[in-house]
This record gives sequence, C-alpha cells and structure tokens, in this order.
Amino acid sequence: MPSAHIAPAAPAQLQPGLRHLRETLSVPDSFPPDVVAAAEAAARAPMPAERVDRTDIELVTIDPEGSMDLDQAVHVAKNGGGYTVHYAISDVAAWVDPGGPVDAEAHRRGQTFYAPDHRAALHPPVLSEGAASLLADGRPRPALLWTVELDADGQQTSATVERTLVTSRARLSYAEVQHDLDGGEASDSLHLLEIVGRLRQAIEAERGGVSLETPEQEIAAQGDDWRLEYRAALPVEGWNAQISLLVGAAAAEIMAAGRIGILRTLPPAEQWGIDKLRHTAKGLHITWPGDLSYPDFVRSLDPAKPTHLAMLNACTVLFRGAGYTSFDGSLPDTNLVHGALAMRYAHATAPLRRLVDRYVGETCVALCSGKDVPEWVRSELPELPKLMAASDARAKKYERGIIDLLEALVLSTRVGQTFTGTVVEIGKDGTDGAILLEDPAVEARVRGRVELGEEATVTLVSADVATGTVRFDIA
Repeated sequence: MPSAHIAPAAPAQLQPGLRHLRETLSVPDSFPPDVVAAAEAAARAPMPAERVDRTDIELVTIDPEGSMDLDQAVHVAKNGGGYTVHYAISDVAAWVDPGGPVDAEAHRRGQTFYAPDHRAALHPPVLSEGAASLLADGRPRPALLWTVELDADGQQTSATVERTLVTSRARLSYAEVQHDLDGGEASDSLHLLEIVGRLRQAIEAERGGVSLETPEQEIAAQGDDWRLEYRAALPVEGWNAQISLLVGAAAAEIMAAGRIGILRTLPPAEQWGIDKLRHTAKGLHITWPGDLSYPDFVRSLDPAKPTHLAMLNACTVLFRGAGYTSFDGSLPDTNLVHGALAMRYAHATAPLRRLVDRYVGETCVALCSGKDVPEWVRSELPELPKLMAASDARAKKYERGIIDLLEALVLSTRVGQTFTGTVVEIGKDGTDGAILLEDPAVEARVRGRVELGEEATVTLVSADVATGTVRFDIA
C-alpha cells in the first residue's frame, strides 16, 4: 500500500474524518504530562559518558523535506579497493529509562503514526525532534555507530557497532541530494553512497531479493478540486535504503550468531499472489514474460510511467504476512528469512520511530562488545513480536483509512461519472472486488461480475468524505 502525502496542508474537508479515524483506532493526540516531564528531564541530563568520540566522521542525514526525527546519519569512504560505511543510529536508550514513563508510553504506541495533519510520535518531541535526533546543530549526540566494511563489489566483509558520540554536519533532503548528484556537486561521500547503493542493489538482484519502492499517493489542489496521483521515489531514496538494509542484515547475522535477538520475517511469496499480479500486469498492458521472475519483473518497472506505478502499488500484496520472530538461547525452527529480501534481516535503523529497533541495537552493541545483553532487553524479547504485530496492524488500518479519505475527497465531485481501471481483486463467487484506476490514483471496491486482471468500465456510485467510503458499479 502506498503512503499518502498532502501538499501543502490537509484540506479542511478531511479534518472531521481524520479526527474520527484517530478516535476509532486510539491514535493519541498528545503525551501524558508525566511522560512529557520525564522526557524533558532526560533531555536536560548530562551527556552520557564512556563513549568513543567519533565526531571526526563527516556524517549527514538524508530524509524527506522538513523531517526532524532523524534516526540515521551516513558517511561512505573508500578503503583500499573497497568501501567503509559508517551509519550512526540515534542511541535512544541513552535517553529512555527502561520501565520509566517514556518507555511505557513507547510500548503503548509501538511506533510513530503518520497522517497528513498530525504525527503521533513514538517519543515526545523534546527527544524525537530534539535531544535524541541527529540534528545538524553542531552538538555531539550519543549514537550507535555501525562500521561496515565492503569489498570492491559491495560484498560485506565485516560489521560491528559501538557506542559513540557523533556530530551530524548537514540535514539534507532526498531532493537536495539527488539534485547535487545529478549536477556533479555532491560530496565525495554522497558520490560513494550512489556507488555503494548501486552495488548493493546488484547484490540484492543476484540473491533473488527485491526492495519494493512503492509509490506515494500525493494530493494537491487543482483549481477548486483536488487531484490524487502517484509520485515515484527518487533514485537516491533507493541507494540510501540499501545502506539501511545493509545494516539490518548485519544486525540479523550478529544476533543469529549470538543466539539472541529479534528478526523481521516474511514468508515466501505464494503462487496465488504471483498469479494475481500477472493478471494485473496484463490488465495494465505491461508485458511480463513467463520466464521472468517476480524480482526481475519489479526491477524492470519504470516508476516514471503511470501504469508501472500502479503495478508497483499492486505488488504490495506479496508483502502481507510480515512479522517478527524473537529468540534467546537457540534459533527457532521456523522461517527466519525475509522472503522479499531473500536474507535474514532486522529492523535496526529507526529507533526514534519504531520500538523494536531499540532492542535490536542494544542486543547488537552488547554482542559486539562481548558483554551480556541487558536484562531489560532479554526479558522483553518474548513479548515484542506480539506487541509490534498489534502496533503494525493499527498503523496499517490508520494508513488505509487516511488513503480512503483522500480518495473519497478526490472523487466526491465526480459521482455518476465513468472510469476505466484494472480489476485487482475478486470475491470467491466472481462478483464484487477491487479496481485500480490510473487517473485518479485510486483503488476502490466495485460491485458486479468481474474477472481478475480485466480492464473494466465502472460508474462511481458514491464517495463519502466523512467516512472515506467509495463505491463503484460495473458500468
């Protein structure tokens, strides 16, 4: 499912629906006073001691425009014939006491919940956008610094993580970095980020993995109406994501070797899902040769083409079923691989926005230093998969609800009109399903007898902005 973005602000018509959605899913509007007080006290506390000073590394953050909750900072350098990747991750444990008010509230939330008009952060802003964020304000910050060595082909040769102090030199946006790379004005580190990113993408392809860069649904004013369309990711977003995946894979292997930790897992794709996507590709008039694998097909898609963006959106069906698997003492006799990435993987690089990452970081830094994993980490590992699954389910419902509201708003002035789209889902009896429109960028329910993958003409029967419900009938 694509994420949603509104520029420059959420339309007033959406506000009641967004408030109702937050109330229904218990997405908090603010932090309790005791949590805020504890966070403010932590932000005022002295800088944690006993850390390696790595403020010499010229790290920068690369995030969406305007982001303040900065989890990661990166630097890439040549090292003989290979490369050294430094990836600093916010050391949230330096600011959050286990079992304290901030920690307890983070457990209740599980992750940050994003909406066009509101962000329900995992931690209070004084930490997530201040003391714990890797802001480029000249102040050293505590961080878990990953050092990953790669050979000339981009293959990992070693990886370790340690507690450090770092200083971010610049807060960059994806658009800025892409502009500088395209214009030949980027720093040596950013040029190497592109090189390493491309090498890692090639390695991913060789092992049969695929990083699905789903399109973002973007709504913008168009006269007196609103327009909803897909926005493709910039190339640098994919290269930067490869650094995060590199560290996530390193963390997974460190924990697997240490026989303690928590992995992000995904079952292998089932044939019915592949068959459904082939029908969708046919309906979108996209050629998918019978001997071309799913990962290679995804890599062949051009996000600049609207039909290919719609196809990328449909491909998210194969990402359902993702979860977490924790272990302590021995590796469980279950799937420990992320099926889409075709490797073991852990969420390790976003502790300001996702609870589980703090536990992965603490486990890895203990294992790399030869120390015991803290008891507060070990005791929570058995419950983390269930906690994160509940949080993920709520976040997905929230995101889907927001997109439903956006789609209803865009279509609200077009009731009675006909559209052409591709049927991407059908009921068991062949009636009713879901149709994917290219313009506007909408996926909605449709009534009538349909066939998977067919191009169908449908009539918009209703679009309720208050509830986010849209209904089409076969014309």
